[in-house]
Amino acid sequence: MNLHFRVNILLLLSLWSHLAVAEELHWGFGPAEGMPYVQVSDHALLGGFIRHLGEQVAETLGVTVSFVETPNKRIEESLKNGRIHVICNTNPEWLADAPAFHWSPPLFEETHALLQHRDSAPVTSLTDLKGKTVGTTLGFTYSMPLMEAFANKQVIRQDIRDLDTRLNLLSRKRLDAIIEMRRSLTFELAVRPGLPLVSSPWVIDRYSMHCAYGPRLPVTAEQLDATLQSLRDSGEIERLLDGEQFRARLQDH
Repeated sequence: MNLHFRVNILLLLSLWSHLAVAEELHWGFGPAEGMPYVQVSDHALLGGFIRHLGEQVAETLGVTVSFVETPNKRIEESLKNGRIHVICNTNPEWLADAPAFHWSPPLFEETHALLQHRDSAPVTSLTDLKGKTVGTTLGFTYSMPLMEAFANKQVIRQDIRDLDTRLNLLSRKRLDAIIEMRRSLTFELAVRPGLPLVSSPWVIDRYSMHCAYGPRLPVTAEQLDATLQSLRDSGEIERLLDGEQFRARLQDH
């Protein structure tokens, strides 16, 4: 009797463990995105919009969430093989095999902006960039005109893994400009007002941000869609983004 009891307990524990693992949502994050999107240390996601969004979604859906570092070049492979279930701050135009994934409703708008040294002549168009060296995100696909300029060597692309290094190189005039999401540049200039850098008024491209889901979600794509859309429609997503920028302004003071 005791033996049967122990066997049953072990079977129940095994089943519970299996279900617990199955209900964990593996949420990818890009380590190069920087704040306000991700705060990363030793490959772990400590804070930022992506962490807060993932936690809210997981709480709503009643699952646990783990955050998995996923560089741009590994996004598609990681979604397909189940290493991650979802990754946000992306767009169908940026993934080669975008139709292979389920895409969330648009969550918010972003732009790619240009940052220059304050001693440089203003860049207001692609023509002004010709012959210049631009710091870019490793593995990232930009607007078609800019990608063509990179391919033709009209503009020199220099892939650099993280934003902090790009900012330092630009400050020392070892780059002519860097390209980054507007919110990330706004955040960095707020927390480091002493940098000799200025934003260009030129909007390189404007796009919607989405989440991409892999085929091995522990919840249905419809449940995830509905949760994200509810957070967007209620204004919670904008509040999360604004909250990170507010914290940046507090740090500046």
